[in-house]
Amino acid sequence: MNASHFLCLAAFSAIGAIAVAQTPSPLPAPPDRAAVKRMFDPWRPATPPRHLIANIYYVGAVGVSSFLITTPEGHFLLDTGFEDTVPIIQRGVEQLGFNLTDIKFILSSHAHIDHVAGHALMKKCTGARVVASAGDARALESGGDDDYIQWPKDTVLYAPVKVDRIVADGERIALGGTTLTAHLTPGHTRGATSWTMDVTEGEHVRRVVFFSSATINAGTLLVNNPLFPDFAEQFEGTFAKLKALPCDIFFAPHGDQFGMTRKFARLDRGEKENPFIDPDGWRRLITAAERAYRAQLSLERSLAPR
Repeated sequence: MNASHFLCLAAFSAIGAIAVAQTPSPLPAPPDRAAVKRMFDPWRPATPPRHLIANIYYVGAVGVSSFLITTPEGHFLLDTGFEDTVPIIQRGVEQLGFNLTDIKFILSSHAHIDHVAGHALMKKCTGARVVASAGDARALESGGDDDYIQWPKDTVLYAPVKVDRIVADGERIALGGTTLTAHLTPGHTRGATSWTMDVTEGEHVRRVVFFSSATINAGTLLVNNPLFPDFAEQFEGTFAKLKALPCDIFFAPHGDQFGMTRKFARLDRGEKENPFIDPDGWRRLITAAERAYRAQLSLERSLAPR
């Protein structure tokens, strides 16, 4: 996996090295403005939209995902990227032969600037209803101000957007014969949400997971965090839930999290088996994320005053 395409995956690498060496070391500090810019800028360019499987399409930028899920009665859009990547989504939707104004629901994986900063503009363009968990609704309606992330404030703020519907864990949203189920998987944000749906490919029903992310932003404390007091407890529940989710196909907020480049290349070659069918890749992703979480948790506890 490419570290540049994970929000703060550099922190994981540092923590992993510490865990291997088994020597206490200060936790990674939050990035400065220049570092955030270096991280975000490569994610903004366009990439061609693509049909992935059944009624699921990729319409995002090269480094931040957006997924269009179509139905005869209108469409779902999962994640809107940065505000300046909204035109990429619009062009992608239209190039695929769909109308932007047919988007009825705007969903999100988690309420960070690189995935939801386009929500307000997209809502204005489409009239769609914004759907989010209660935890992420606070962040969305504050434009990112109500978030525990300890990065320079001006690097994480975006246009606030009114949330039209709050979803609870296990709640379903149905439209035109397609049903998405919300699974609250907090940690990366307070209200991070993984979404699931089933698709039919030939004679097979495939279980699809849209992963919320489970990385730990540099500068974030898991223990004794006054902005997220039950952080570790919430993350424990998240990993238990993710490991229990049935999954044949998984997608994620960043392409490198689901092997986008490699799988797109296989798709373009017209391979007989859909390259996104990857249950083993899903298990590896969650195992790696949990390993990084446990390494940081152990490190924090070892550094805590006795």
